[in-house]
Amino acid sequence: MTFKANITKRIRKRKLQSGDIVKQQRYVLSYADPHSGQRRQEFFETLRAAEARRADLTAKVASDAYVDERAVPTIGAAIDHWIADRTGKVKANTLVGYKVVVEHIRGPYFDGGAKDKLKWRASGKLPKGCRLVPMLGDIKTSELTTARIRVWHRELTALSGQYTANRAKSHLISILSLNEEDFRVRAPSMPRGLGRNRVKVKKAILESSEIAKLVEAAGKDAEHGIYYAFPFLAGTRPSEQLGLLWEDVDFEAGVVRIRRIQERTGELTGMTKTEAGMRDIPMGAMLKAMLLEWRVRCPRLGKELHRVFPGPGRLQPWPKSGRTGGGGPLLYQNFRRRYWEPAFKALGVSYVTPHSARHSYISTLQSEGIEVGLVAKLAGHANATVTLGHYTQAVRGGAAAAAALDRAYATGR
Repeated sequence: MTFKANITKRIRKRKLQSGDIVKQQRYVLSYADPHSGQRRQEFFETLRAAEARRADLTAKVASDAYVDERAVPTIGAAIDHWIADRTGKVKANTLVGYKVVVEHIRGPYFDGGAKDKLKWRASGKLPKGCRLVPMLGDIKTSELTTARIRVWHRELTALSGQYTANRAKSHLISILSLNEEDFRVRAPSMPRGLGRNRVKVKKAILESSEIAKLVEAAGKDAEHGIYYAFPFLAGTRPSEQLGLLWEDVDFEAGVVRIRRIQERTGELTGMTKTEAGMRDIPMGAMLKAMLLEWRVRCPRLGKELHRVFPGPGRLQPWPKSGRTGGGGPLLYQNFRRRYWEPAFKALGVSYVTPHSARHSYISTLQSEGIEVGLVAKLAGHANATVTLGHYTQAVRGGAAAAAALDRAYATGR
């Protein structure tokens, strides 16, 4: 539908307090809102101003950039909208972290000591020598520019450091993206050359041969093996592994369903770190065999199977059989001390953290030619960029790369 905006001249007569009658000339720009269809009128003192506004409107409608300025949210309102959207989609402590970071976007930023900040919050009075630095909260999202983001990032870096500024910028990108989807306000481009943190050292991960050694030993270790082999074979986060229930293990379908996590207290939360974390992980033959064998030996909660990786309880002395006190939550620190660390020590394998097993899982799938989109899905990443940027690492040596080149460039193929 063609956008039409008409300009008409209107003369109004106004009676002043003195009794004199004056004529006011205005140019009225009339058009139908491209989204709602409602009639809009804007008033200008000069014809040139009205024509300039009409040209601007026509260009915005043509490029699908038109937005009703009266409905445009501020950055602060867009932050609230984003937090509301995230609520229920991420676990509670992740949401708390989001709320802390976005205050560096909203502002104002309290520039002063920690004790002074507590006094300010309690009294509302700004202590001597402290100041409140405006951030972006009061700016309309339609008026936010790349240049303004650059200024904000520079100010925040000076006040709170490069890491905090970059983390806040990452959240701002998500906030503006949702604002564009829901309110049709086109997000400005992020400024370049803002500076980066020092290169973050990648997690140490094991070579494939070392993982094979661990998994082979786990197959012979009926009491502990499944605990330290599972993350290498399923790519789960420690909180997902320790929160896994037997009802989530579907042997018929051949999948492990990730539906919850275990908090640091041992309590179960009916969601994962992010919404994308809810996923089905296929069981290979090796993992399936280990889980089937473990199901027979796994400590029960009362008389029922409950957690896949529970606290072990205590073996009863001969001639009694079975365990007492098992089947409940296994806390992360106990998991590392009782199951993880002893396995590496006994096998003489280079020590890595449980989360490193997740890196190995993702990197190994990549090295074996599994497309990154599928790897991201199995890892519970909403965006494959995360998979590539933070988790994919080399699991083979340079000789493998050289051999691949030889195969690719061999003649007579």
